[in-house]
Amino acid sequence: MKFSNKVNLADLCDDISYGYTESACKDEVGPKFLRITDISGSRLEWRNVPYCKISDNNLIKYKLNPGDIIIARTGATTGANYTIKNSDPRNVVFASYLIRYKINTNVAYPFFIGFVLQSSNWKEYVEAISGGSAQPGANAKQLGSFEIDLPPLSEQKAIASVLSSLDDKIDLLHRQNETLEKMVETLFRKCFVEPYKRYQSEGIIIDEFQLETFLKWISETVGGEWGKEVMDNDFSKAAICLRGTDIADLNSGLAEKAPIRFVKPKKFENIEPQNGDILIEISGGTETQSTGRTTYINDEVRSLFDYELVFSNFCRLIKIKDFRYSYFVYSYLQYLYKQDEFFNLENGSSGIKNLDYKTLLFDLKFPMPSEDLVLNFHDTVEPLFKKINKNKLQIKSLSKLRDTLLPKLMSGEVRVKE
Repeated sequence: MKFSNKVNLADLCDDISYGYTESACKDEVGPKFLRITDISGSRLEWRNVPYCKISDNNLIKYKLNPGDIIIARTGATTGANYTIKNSDPRNVVFASYLIRYKINTNVAYPFFIGFVLQSSNWKEYVEAISGGSAQPGANAKQLGSFEIDLPPLSEQKAIASVLSSLDDKIDLLHRQNETLEKMVETLFRKCFVEPYKRYQSEGIIIDEFQLETFLKWISETVGGEWGKEVMDNDFSKAAICLRGTDIADLNSGLAEKAPIRFVKPKKFENIEPQNGDILIEISGGTETQSTGRTTYINDEVRSLFDYELVFSNFCRLIKIKDFRYSYFVYSYLQYLYKQDEFFNLENGSSGIKNLDYKTLLFDLKFPMPSEDLVLNFHDTVEPLFKKINKNKLQIKSLSKLRDTLLPKLMSGEVRVKE
């Protein structure tokens, strides 16, 4: 039995408002400033959301509260949306290219509506009203005309509860991985960064650290010659093509977000990543500060994919001489990325920054430890990385379950009771 009560999104709202116009700032000069770029990815990372200056009156006007739904109204991510949760930061305002929809809680449950706006029906509707132009977009009236099959309020809450329980488990796994990654980062600093700084400040020269290039650990970099996909619908030639922008999804375990492209086998048979190789983004946007992001490849990571894995020319594959060096090289590149060490190696304009990866890996000399220290580090952090990858596999499984249930629950094909 499917739902029969159809209603437009706008009819469920007490208020529909456009966002606040102001420049974002890294410094905590006011509330968090939520933008399209913050909600258009696979997961909202609050730690990366900037701040903005705002008056007290405007803070009241534009402040987001639990249950508020914000929707992107312009650009390639038109229709991307997010529902503010009870666990989210309380001092948040939304930017001008977002529209806020405040749901009337007497007739609809905001978190149920939020899940409806993650459905394929919503995505197809947005594509229909925003397509056909170089710069896609939609206004509040157009987005608000989306028709929703509305079950009774009690059932809305029950459906949201089922889906939220999956989201909560996924979020817990993400937070566990963040903790594990911080542990790896701390161990890297204690094993390599802090000792070298101490030796340097005391003027002591030791054999365990020498100024060398990354060539000590890597053999070569590969990439830049991957061609356009061949859309012949022959699944025997199917491959996942990773772009630089997919690295965040890969690191979080949402590998299925990467697009499936069809390529001729000869395009990738000689450059498929192997265990221990590291993928680095060499061309990314300034807003997301993605240039220099890395991810490592091993059996657990490769098992996230159902197809063979290749990569676009916006990445380079760093070939590791020995898998036991991979966690060290990955951690070292992560450390340099977070320390903004890549800043002077970037060039480009118009929002695109390109990393001079050849200088980074082959020319610049960094304090490099002895092989024994690197192997000890590998043995220490390997259990942490294995747990991270196990969590990624569980995230993928739970995400698929949620995405399978979502259309069935939204349409009424599967019914739940409070």
